[in-house]
Amino acid sequence: MKKLGIIALAFFMQHVSAQANRFVYQVTMKPDAENKSDVKTENAYLDISPEKSVFYSENRIKRDSIMQKAFQGGGGRASISRDQMEGLRSSINYSVEKDKANQKIYYKDRIGRDIYSYEEDRPMTWKISSETRKIGEYKVQKAETDFGGRKWTAWFTTDLPYQDGPYKFGGLPGLIVKVEDDKGDYSFDLMKNYKIAEFPTLNQFGNTLKVKRTDYLKQQKKFQTDPMSFMTQGGGGFAATRIGGGRGPGGGGDQNPADMRKRMEERVKEDAKKNSNPIELQ
Repeated sequence: MKKLGIIALAFFMQHVSAQANRFVYQVTMKPDAENKSDVKTENAYLDISPEKSVFYSENRIKRDSIMQKAFQGGGGRASISRDQMEGLRSSINYSVEKDKANQKIYYKDRIGRDIYSYEEDRPMTWKISSETRKIGEYKVQKAETDFGGRKWTAWFTTDLPYQDGPYKFGGLPGLIVKVEDDKGDYSFDLMKNYKIAEFPTLNQFGNTLKVKRTDYLKQQKKFQTDPMSFMTQGGGGFAATRIGGGRGPGGGGDQNPADMRKRMEERVKEDAKKNSNPIELQ
């Protein structure tokens, strides 16, 4: 009986350690530099386990769930409601993974058909203040940093046993409850948290290309000027390490290539205009 009790306890502890905590942040953004009254607000998840954390859009998981059910039901894309998917559009198309053991941060974002992944190469240096206050139920302390061309103020708590935060933010002796830039263009506010059984699988069509951060930025600019080159196999002619395989969305069917190119370029330029005030300015 004693041996069975030890086995049961070991199994329970293994199950608990396999769980993760999900922190839900409300993200407020002003992505259009020429129209600061256009404020985007949506929720994002920061899932934390002892080994890693992942930050991504709540709408992404909802879209993935809809697509998975459609394909499992045999209906494919044709059975997916366009209006339903439009309602789940996200301004957070990236994901950020933090490897706790190796103290590394990986950023992933789609450009054209493929996912580009780079390791963040700029460490954050925080100036921790003695100033404290209460945010919700948590006692928080102030810290400041310069990152990505913006000045950021964070409020972190040691009431929770985590040293992490939304987006790429972290490295403080506690969990970041709130962080915002000094222009009021971007803010992340912790709303709630709860346990989850495991990390969800984030669907991603196309290949994942491992690149340097500077190369990712170059490809991003190239896509804005010549998006059609990214719709063919090869990621705009960029040599990179591919992880996995697969074809991404963007098949043209029998449409006129010249019309496709024109519509694609117009759409990309319009999107670039609406996202002229990115979270990282440099």
